[in-house]
Amino acid sequence: MMKKLPYGISDYERLIENNYYYIDKTMYIEKLENLSEPYIMFLRPRKFGKTLFTSVLENYYDIKKEEKFQRLFGKTYIGRNPTKQRNSYHILRFNFSGINTKNETTTMASFKREITSSIKVFIEKYDLDFYINEESEPEDILDNLFKAFFIQKQNEKIYVIIDEYDHFANELLGFRTNQFKSLVSKNGQVRKWYEILKKGTENVVDRIFITGVAPITLDSMTSGFNISSDKSQDERFNEMLGFTETEVKEIVKEQNINKEMQEKILPIMEKNYDGYKFSLYGKEKIYNSNMCLYFLNSYIELGRIPEKLIDVNIASDYNKIGSILSLCENENRLDIIEKTILEEKLSTKITQKFNPEIRFGERELLSMLYYLGYLTIVGEKLGKVELKVPNQVMKEIYAEYFLELIEKQTELRIEESEYDKILQEIALEGKIDTFVKTVEKYLKNLSNRDYERFDEKYIKLLFYSIAMNFDIYNIKSEMEIERGYSDLIISPRENEKGKGYYSIIIEFKYLKKEDEKKLVIEQKEAKLQLEKYCDTRYIKDIKKLARYTIVAINDKLYVEEIQKN
Repeated sequence: MMKKLPYGISDYERLIENNYYYIDKTMYIEKLENLSEPYIMFLRPRKFGKTLFTSVLENYYDIKKEEKFQRLFGKTYIGRNPTKQRNSYHILRFNFSGINTKNETTTMASFKREITSSIKVFIEKYDLDFYINEESEPEDILDNLFKAFFIQKQNEKIYVIIDEYDHFANELLGFRTNQFKSLVSKNGQVRKWYEILKKGTENVVDRIFITGVAPITLDSMTSGFNISSDKSQDERFNEMLGFTETEVKEIVKEQNINKEMQEKILPIMEKNYDGYKFSLYGKEKIYNSNMCLYFLNSYIELGRIPEKLIDVNIASDYNKIGSILSLCENENRLDIIEKTILEEKLSTKITQKFNPEIRFGERELLSMLYYLGYLTIVGEKLGKVELKVPNQVMKEIYAEYFLELIEKQTELRIEESEYDKILQEIALEGKIDTFVKTVEKYLKNLSNRDYERFDEKYIKLLFYSIAMNFDIYNIKSEMEIERGYSDLIISPRENEKGKGYYSIIIEFKYLKKEDEKKLVIEQKEAKLQLEKYCDTRYIKDIKKLARYTIVAINDKLYVEEIQKN
């Protein structure tokens, strides 16, 4: 019987008992246990399987689940190679992903509620005689729990698991930095709670596993909790969460998808969901596991490739990019957006702990984008890591944000009817008339100060970002072909091929107003480059192709159509 895809399932016991497919990551339990450090921090972007992995740990180490061990783990690596500490702990688990960050009061009330409810589960599960005083502060409740456990459960130990430890901190950082400082400052309650957790390691807490997205509160809580070892960039654990290429192929094969369709969908998944590398020395690039499961689940249910390649639940998380980019205190954020969309590399040293004063310069911004999954490690240069956008989905998110910035600057907005007209002209006629007029409207409304940093790249980004809204097309910027890098190619997506839609290739040039006399020269140069690209095998294979050169001079675009085929 074919196993179901575990899309949205983060409870390991439910996953196994209800015949869901599980990519076996249990060999990492052994690796973690063999480390000399018992208190581990492990960071990954959202939707990479962190909660499921904490559930795996909980089920493996829970003293109450010893009788279920064979049923839950018998077919896994760790089931065949159990460690000495299996089913030997009382599991105290917290999940801070649901913290309400509306204001400081709701944040602390929600934090306390999670602490209290998790401790209630703990005392009921392990028959602990303990009364929770609802009037007490969260740190006092935890402290009293540890004291009661020490007296009643002599010689037994607790394994503390904290999921999304930084969720509320990330939320506050993006919107209410003063509130964030208050909660994690020396006298803040969050910091005090972690001080008690550290104190618990003296007698009752034997192991700790903490997950989150970024080390955003670590520095603020250093003196309160400075015992965890961060393994996020350790190459031994690069593939612990997310899917490798082999694992993706394994899932696709398990779903009985025929070979012809596998050859169509696997490149789409690679292009949109792959590309993450969290350690400079990691062996493989990683796919976003949640996105893969969303795509495959949609494909199996619909019997076709889904139109939307990004899950709306994931998109809502990633669309917070604006609040992160706005933390940068200088103009570098626009340069970062441009380079990212055009797939250029950015060099930096990754910040290990963020400064409690929340001063974000370029290094801090690039580091945060890395932790959140907007950028990934691709190499090293002069002692710094090189970062780059990991995949097409992330590039689209940058493009969308870039367009939002331009709309804010120009006080213009493209209506849906205008998008429809641009798309119809491109797809059915191979024309870009309305497309060009729309970009010119933006250019005419930019300030003189904006023109100071104008270049060919900026014009290209405008076209690219608008084109990203065309769901039936793939948009490729700076695509490497046999004889160079083409500026912009707009071609139908895999499931739209065969419908007779046009493809578009555009070569851009830019001149300053004082160099307007060079227009003809630049047009000839652009045409020569375009002809060179169009003479390659890749471009020759495109059946319906419209070819254009565009030379920009301030807010005026000079367009030449070369030919159609």
